[in-house]
Amino acid sequence: MNIYHLSHIDLDGYGCQYLTHNCFSNQKHSKIESYNANYGPEVKAQLEEIIVAIKREKFLGKEDREHIILVTDLNLTTKEANWLEKEALAVGAKIQLLDHHGSGEKTAEQFIWYKLDTTKCATLITYEWLQKHYDFDKENHYASIVKAINAIDIWVNDDELFEFGKVGLGMISGAREINRTLFPTEDRALKLSLIESMKNYVSKENAHIALDDDLHQLKKAFFKQAQDNTKDNLVAFYMTQLLSNDKQRLIIEYRGYKGLLGYNLGNTSILGNTFLVENPDFDFYMDINYRGNFSLRSNNKLDVSKMAAEIGNGGGHPNASGGKIKEYKDSFVYSEIKSFVQAYIDEKTA
Repeated sequence: MNIYHLSHIDLDGYGCQYLTHNCFSNQKHSKIESYNANYGPEVKAQLEEIIVAIKREKFLGKEDREHIILVTDLNLTTKEANWLEKEALAVGAKIQLLDHHGSGEKTAEQFIWYKLDTTKCATLITYEWLQKHYDFDKENHYASIVKAINAIDIWVNDDELFEFGKVGLGMISGAREINRTLFPTEDRALKLSLIESMKNYVSKENAHIALDDDLHQLKKAFFKQAQDNTKDNLVAFYMTQLLSNDKQRLIIEYRGYKGLLGYNLGNTSILGNTFLVENPDFDFYMDINYRGNFSLRSNNKLDVSKMAAEIGNGGGHPNASGGKIKEYKDSFVYSEIKSFVQAYIDEKTA
């Protein structure tokens, strides 16, 4: 059985995936692949990725596998649901949607696979679905963490775990160390590890305070490798390894110089410099955000202040500069971002 699980990008959305990972990851004949999306066109794009993944499995000769498309904490429009049902039928996949947003009421009325319950958060709905169909968590190991997520997500402020859930909500929204557009698997791993930590704290006295006090150390523990360091340095080393392992996909060029294009990574002074030291075959490092603002770093191989002035009316120092692409068009697909930036640079330097 192959599970393709698409979920939202907040605590509730990742809470659903935390449960399905614990339910299916260790089952002998089950495989789970996870996807995340915010609302809007990203939902359709991720569903298209799922359909492609199922087709790939079938092409590889795995026709006997049952394929289940699971969508949680996201509502679909009627148009999206019609499209998904048609595509799922074509590839022989089943669909199950578990959601609690009232905006999906009209769509839910039209599709038998669309389960809507506005009285509970999606994590609780998913938990009950897993218990019913897969005998999940018979000993209720996850019941308290589900209760905490439910309390904060649907705002049950008199629940004893409401404040604990509030810390968890901020913990996930603040986990921005790994960009999910570039590295969705690693970003998800960080967030699921933090939710696992919530489970370990929920029964403690003043659990919300204890979790809040230890958040810095919990993040450091995720990024720590051989040696301890500051959190910023640990993140930089971790991200540098990810970028280095995937650098061929991230290459851009400027006037014959080779650079790496990051997206919304931040921490450019540390991350950019660390990457360039570890990868001397690269001449510059560029990070652009969703508004078109970019930062540039070099290691004495390229005067990036001139590059910034030429492509983005910017400037700075020879090894550290920045600017803005006013015509920038954002995307949640990295390949589209890279194509746009490279074409823009080529036009400006033609």
